[in-house]
Amino acid sequence: MSKSHRLFHQIAAGAALLAGLCLTAFVQPAFAQAAGTASAQYRLAAGDVIRITVFQNPDLTLEARVSETGVISFPLIGSVAIGNLTLLQAEKKIADGLRDGNFVKQPQVSILVTQVRGHQVSVLGHVGRPGRFPLELADTKLTDILATAGGVSATGADTVVLVGRRNGQPYRVEIDLPGIFGPGRRGDDVVLQNGDVIWVERAPVVYLYGEIARPGALRLERGMSLVQALASAGGITQRGTARGLKVHRREADGKVQILDVQMNDSLRADDVVYVRESVF
Repeated sequence: MSKSHRLFHQIAAGAALLAGLCLTAFVQPAFAQAAGTASAQYRLAAGDVIRITVFQNPDLTLEARVSETGVISFPLIGSVAIGNLTLLQAEKKIADGLRDGNFVKQPQVSILVTQVRGHQVSVLGHVGRPGRFPLELADTKLTDILATAGGVSATGADTVVLVGRRNGQPYRVEIDLPGIFGPGRRGDDVVLQNGDVIWVERAPVVYLYGEIARPGALRLERGMSLVQALASAGGITQRGTARGLKVHRREADGKVQILDVQMNDSLRADDVVYVRESVF
């Protein structure tokens, strides 16, 4: 390789390295800022485990658990009530205590939540990842947490149940998920509170058997008619007949009725449809 070629490759490699460093310098602070914005809005609660650091004062580094009364004990300044404060508010309160007590002239306090044990909600039932999830934002909504939990699974219903407490009273509401996204319905997307429990039920199904291409359980869509259910199950086989279709329906009192139905009749959850074999 000639001297000029070697020089060209060295310049190209240097330019690529410089570009990579510039990109890293741009992306990392931007990512940190975006991540810090969400965490800074989190309000501390009883049970949370935090790590407190004071810039250039390693002796003041502390890991503590927020007590049931929302208090921690910090070196030099004693008990500090930080329950229900955002991270920024808690940092300022500790910094003010250090400065007002003439312990540190210009304290720069940072708080990191290492374990969220306070503001949490539970998501149960037919979702991607059931479990407990922190309310990192004060205005976290139902759809936000459902997305964090992996969304409603294929077997989940369109309606979810939210149980909790509001103003000290038991609170229970059924929420129509598709309806939230309708015109003027965004207010139905409930803002969650600590201790809320979200339950996603199993989607309603109907059962088809007899001369059906794909007999078995079938998800019951809203307003699904008999003909739509038959089509979704692959239709009636060549040996079957659409005449004399019967639906076995369990009523509220537990009794099962056998009903003659028409193709455009709507089905109900847990209906059992029987398709007979043709006699011809």
